[in-house]
Amino acid sequence: MASGSRATVPEDSDRTVSPGRRGEKAVSALTGDSVEAGTLKSAASAVRSVVASPRPVKGKAGREAAQRRLQLLPGSQAEGRGQGPEEEEEEPLLPVPEQDDGKAQPLPPVCVSAMRGMWREEKVALYCDEVLQGCKAEDADDAMSKYLSEKLRLKGTWLGVWKTNPELFFVKYEEASISFVGILVEVTCKLRQSSSSCFKVTVSVAEPFSSNIANIPRDLVDEILEELEHSVPLLEVYPVEGQDSDLHDIALALEVVRFFYDFLWRDWDDEESCENYTALIEERINLWCDIQDGTIPGPIAQRFKKTLEKYKNKRIELIEYQSNIKEDPSAAEAVECWKKYYEIVMLCGLLKMWEDLRLRVHGPFFPRILRRRKGKRDFGKTITHIVAKVMTTDMVKDLSSDTLLQQHDDLDLALDSCYSGDTVVIFPGEYQAVNLALLTDDIVIKGIGKREEIMITSEPSYDSFVVSKADNVKLMHLSLIQQGTVDGIVVVESGHMTLENCVLKCEGTGVCVLTGAALTITDSEITGAQGAGVELYPGSIAILERNEIHHCNNLRTDSSKSTLGGVNMKVLPAPKLKMTNNHIYNNNGYGVSILQPTEQFFIVAEEALSKGAASGDKKDDNMLSKVMQNLNLEMNNNKIEANLKGDIRIVTS
Repeated sequence: MASGSRATVPEDSDRTVSPGRRGEKAVSALTGDSVEAGTLKSAASAVRSVVASPRPVKGKAGREAAQRRLQLLPGSQAEGRGQGPEEEEEEPLLPVPEQDDGKAQPLPPVCVSAMRGMWREEKVALYCDEVLQGCKAEDADDAMSKYLSEKLRLKGTWLGVWKTNPELFFVKYEEASISFVGILVEVTCKLRQSSSSCFKVTVSVAEPFSSNIANIPRDLVDEILEELEHSVPLLEVYPVEGQDSDLHDIALALEVVRFFYDFLWRDWDDEESCENYTALIEERINLWCDIQDGTIPGPIAQRFKKTLEKYKNKRIELIEYQSNIKEDPSAAEAVECWKKYYEIVMLCGLLKMWEDLRLRVHGPFFPRILRRRKGKRDFGKTITHIVAKVMTTDMVKDLSSDTLLQQHDDLDLALDSCYSGDTVVIFPGEYQAVNLALLTDDIVIKGIGKREEIMITSEPSYDSFVVSKADNVKLMHLSLIQQGTVDGIVVVESGHMTLENCVLKCEGTGVCVLTGAALTITDSEITGAQGAGVELYPGSIAILERNEIHHCNNLRTDSSKSTLGGVNMKVLPAPKLKMTNNHIYNNNGYGVSILQPTEQFFIVAEEALSKGAASGDKKDDNMLSKVMQNLNLEMNNNKIEANLKGDIRIVTS
């Protein structure tokens, strides 16, 4: 599109997502996650044959078109290109012809990145002190280029595995069978561009001919490289293990640059004033580490990753849309540009909220319920809602004769019909109810029969499962089974909730009691949480009696920061917790963890920690009891055992 024609579309949009230097950064043949997975696979997986249709080599014009297509498609979209709805007729996949001289050899293992073993502080020091060295955002590209160039001078020629998008080689292929095409190449470091994200190097096929695809034709690889003028993106090349030590330094430098552009860099960085850019990078490193060590539970971290991926994809969509406008944009095209631009702006705002520690200091939760309370009915009566496919007289024989009844075969409809004071009676069966995430009125929801027979599962497409802001809501004799939702299995935003004789099978986080809310759990079982089974936010209140809390903190990581287990308390201000006759066992963190925000908050806690440092997890009983008194923590006759990191621990954030 001509420069003059951009006046009718968002100016910021044109600047932010123009397909130039910055636009290229957000796009690579493989995403960071897929590259890491591919790296592991190349070392562990045997070479295999695939069924695919090799693309014909179409000369320089065809090469440029293919490259342009690759630049505009993220790896996940490119892999599924052969299955798009725009293809009217599906042609059968043809087997890649076998080579006359036999199959390709398996790829050798690539260098394992030293970044995987780095601690949080080491990553911060590497990026902020060694690489960026206090530079501004607009100078980050130059800093990364300088760092990478210095490392590449260590070795002029070396062996590497070139991992690229299958679409470069195949017109049609089975997405599940080919995540990338890997070729063993000899690399000559004659850099073609100045930006480290766009560096290109000269490569040639190394002997013996090796690939992750056994039946890929050698002639096809040679022709593709000739079309590319033997120049490929440096960040797509991974040094092979077994060369001299300089190659490990180069492999680390490449991983540093990849991680920077995959996770730390944002396309808006050099367009917004930032007084301390390295501090912003440190926040993003902390966010990444919180995701890796389980501080942010897996399902919630998945939400952030999806938002980041969606942001990148929307930028690419706008780039592609703008590039397809050949003349001055029409009114409809200008409106579409604005629409895509504001979608990007909204996603940008969401990502900034995640990155600002002050906005997520109390966790990733925010009020979900915007519905008002109904209160009591105008005529003052309460109704008992029977949830069953068919209602019989036996179901209501124990109810008084003046009870008002309403039968539903759908739990959602029953909850939607409730007013304060109503009771929902659920008979054995499997149910789903989106309205469980919108509990605003004081109701009782109880199962009839064994709790294992009344199974309520979450709706995977929703963020929340059970969320309450009612003054007093009660759930009894139920099994709550979390599937796909990312918030806590039960979140008490405000008011008081009672869980009695329930089974909570978590897939995301456990029970979360937010600031000012209260929770009572009795005779229940909580298991499977990817974090603490019960999470108490500052200023909350909880009573736990005769419960089993086990096999929580299931997100296994190598980091010692992953301390969450059975019960976790955040103490500014201190929550109130009473625990009696509970059994807390087989959790991957501590049985009970007490998270204090600063080392100075409790002097007594410091003393307890210092005493414990010399003797493992064993604490002085008198010191710990003083801490518990300060915390409003009352514990009687609890059995806390077989937790991976210990029974009770005070940790600092």
